[in-house]
Amino acid sequence: MQKLNNEKCTDFELPPEQRNPLFSTDYLFGNARGQMFGVMTYLDHDGCEQYAKAFSGQYNGYWEIPGWVSPIIDPTEFMNLTDSTEKEIKRIGREMTGLTPGTAEHAELSSRRKKLSQNLMREIHAIYRVRNFRSETCPMPEIIYGAKGIPTGTGDCCAPKLLNFASCNGFIPLGIAEFYYGKENRSRTKQHKQFYPSCIEKCSLILGYMLCGL
Repeated sequence: MQKLNNEKCTDFELPPEQRNPLFSTDYLFGNARGQMFGVMTYLDHDGCEQYAKAFSGQYNGYWEIPGWVSPIIDPTEFMNLTDSTEKEIKRIGREMTGLTPGTAEHAELSSRRKKLSQNLMREIHAIYRVRNFRSETCPMPEIIYGAKGIPTGTGDCCAPKLLNFASCNGFIPLGIAEFYYGKENRSRTKQHKQFYPSCIEKCSLILGYMLCGL
């Protein structure tokens, strides 16, 4: 928190002349509002205590920032998967704006857009290959049992990113703290600089699997 306060950016590990204006903390106080950040202490291969940090989801449209752990998914694979389908979904949406709701043509386009979105989400969830401390890796849909559906953003929170980083590198996590930084969220359930536990609606679906073998 002190680093974010003082440096007013998230790429603070870079020299000032190399920092990207898009990673300014001003982003967290604008229309996008704040987001969650997490810090994990862990033991490295020599038994020395180290720390790693993560931000939830994307930061101003970016999956990766120097000095922060990578997402569970491969950002390039994600972009290749979503680019063309998202463009088609948006094109259908523009076409629908010129039609009268309730007409057969509007309903057909709406149905097509919904199916495209549902299929895309299934494909996106499948590229989340979740790893645990037994050195097992499994696509996310295969480790979530009894769920009606997988909420958007599952696997993108701080704790899953940090545990994935630890398990992939053979490190031993000691503890994780997650806090909210920036303008309060729209539902007013998260406030600036307050600590929160991992979320029930998303993280609880996968953290059990991720912690196996620890």
